[in-house]
Amino acid sequence: MDKLNFLKTEFPKLVATLNPETKGEWGVLKAQQMVEHMADSISYATGSNNQKLVTAVELVDKYKSFAMSDKEFKPLTPNALMPDIPSPVVKSGMKEAIAEYNYQVTAFINYFEVNKGEKITNPFFGDLNFEEWVHLLHKHAIHHSKQFRLL
Repeated sequence: MDKLNFLKTEFPKLVATLNPETKGEWGVLKAQQMVEHMADSISYATGSNNQKLVTAVELVDKYKSFAMSDKEFKPLTPNALMPDIPSPVVKSGMKEAIAEYNYQVTAFINYFEVNKGEKITNPFFGDLNFEEWVHLLHKHAIHHSKQFRLL
């Protein structure tokens, strides 16, 4: 599977089949909240969210090793940047949330076309280049696709 193509094409098609209020197999996010969460996650890859590292420096290599592996995120993997009670949706509907997701994917690709070789800090996994971000974002999208029974 081409990971970038999955992010650009397949994931938006899959989530477009969901009702915005659909709950996942685990966790507290509804479908539209998950799509907005994915758009936010992709925005980290361009540095537009200005996220700082939240992982202890001595753990970054271990965490990055996991991120770059083919091991999946487990259901209910904690996210220190997400509140226990999910934020309300920002967009007016699922189509708008998917449009924002698509915008963030395009911004991500364009950013690295202009800034070849640059690394952007992921708050959990440290500095990542384009290929590493693609791998991580794909892993993240697969995780949520399984959460919502899309794969």
